[in-house]
Amino acid sequence: QVQLVESGGGLVQPGESLRLSCVASISIFRLFGMGWYRQAPGKQRELIARITSGGATAYADSVKGRFTISRDNAKNTVYLQMNSLKPEDTAVYYCNSDQTNWTWGQGIQVTVSS
Repeated sequence: QVQLVESGGGLVQPGESLRLSCVASISIFRLFGMGWYRQAPGKQRELIARITSGGATAYADSVKGRFTISRDNAKNTVYLQMNSLKPEDTAVYYCNSDQTNWTWGQGIQVTVSS
């Protein structure tokens, strides 16, 4: 059973930045495309950023130009650098493979508010 542990969230003001991390307990992490997802109150979980095993990235329009996904295969970790945060980015953030192969972790709360 793969475990996913997200960290790095918190409460920030609009315009500020956060970096999220997610560690996956799988030895062949490097073979999987990874994604960051978020679920805002009253909304469905959505994929906002993905990175292939080869490092190619793609983003939802809502975060394009502000968020950057990256990975460190040596640490089994995927990151999400979030800049210029907006109140509408408030959500619980999750990572998973880009095919959502694994059981979801607990996620990490990100709140953007003045």
